[in-house]
Amino acid sequence: MKILIILNRNPYDGTDITWNALRLCEKLLERKADLRIFLMNDSVDLAREGVEPLAGSVNLTEMLIGLIGKGVPVKICGTCLLRCGMHKGKNLIKGAAEATMPELAEWIEECDKVLSF
Repeated sequence: MKILIILNRNPYDGTDITWNALRLCEKLLERKADLRIFLMNDSVDLAREGVEPLAGSVNLTEMLIGLIGKGVPVKICGTCLLRCGMHKGKNLIKGAAEATMPELAEWIEECDKVLSF
């Protein structure tokens, strides 16, 4: 089954939303899902190098890097990179690719399920 996870929130916004989404991704991979992740809005900071987690928080960027290492494709909204995020100017982590809205539309059409966090 092809599943697309769309993340929208600042990864360190004081909630567990992004952490829970990434934990779900791990479980879906264990179940052999064909998983894809698209980062939009402030979630683009998740794929920027050098973004430090809040004190006592899980390093969500490391979780994303681990998913990429397991073959999960990660795309990042290019427009959002230009206008969103607290950490503008940071390089992207290896394996994350800048993308466009037409690419997101294509992924949505190809996937059996789409979840947005």
